[in-house]
Amino acid sequence: MNLPNKLTIARIIMVPFFIAAFMTGYYPAALVLFCAASVTDFFDGKIARERDLVTNFGKIMDPLADKILVYSALCLFIESDLIKAWMLIIILAREFIIAGMRTVAASEGKVLAAGMSGKVKTVLQMFAVIAYLLALSVPKAQTTVMLIANILFWASLVMTVYSGFEYVLKNKDVFSM
Repeated sequence: MNLPNKLTIARIIMVPFFIAAFMTGYYPAALVLFCAASVTDFFDGKIARERDLVTNFGKIMDPLADKILVYSALCLFIESDLIKAWMLIIILAREFIIAGMRTVAASEGKVLAAGMSGKVKTVLQMFAVIAYLLALSVPKAQTTVMLIANILFWASLVMTVYSGFEYVLKNKDVFSM
């Protein structure tokens, strides 16, 4: 197994530790774990492309690892009343639609690549999660950082909808397969 794939697996392994830290109120530890996991996302892709180590495992598991990490945090944020459940429902609906389209395309031997807007959406989600965790970790700065977190999260929600529509329009031929 190559280094990028090991980093992807490491990100998945960090998720239960992140969840445990958050649920027990150790927000600084949750913040460190989330940031460390997010950094692996940056490096696994960068290393895979630079060293020509792109694999089918990585193509599938890297975005899945991102989703497991980010959506675990968002579920925790619903329970903590930081975000509303309908917001996560919109995010998950987009993901299920795209996953369904990719499955149909794959059954025909086609691969549907992720677009830049989807990558921007993921980065905004990660920064929003980091900002929420920072707000919980540093009570003195909570009001300001929470405002930043909310702005980042709303921006990610807008990008979620936009990137979903863009993806569907760009790959509408999947619906005729």
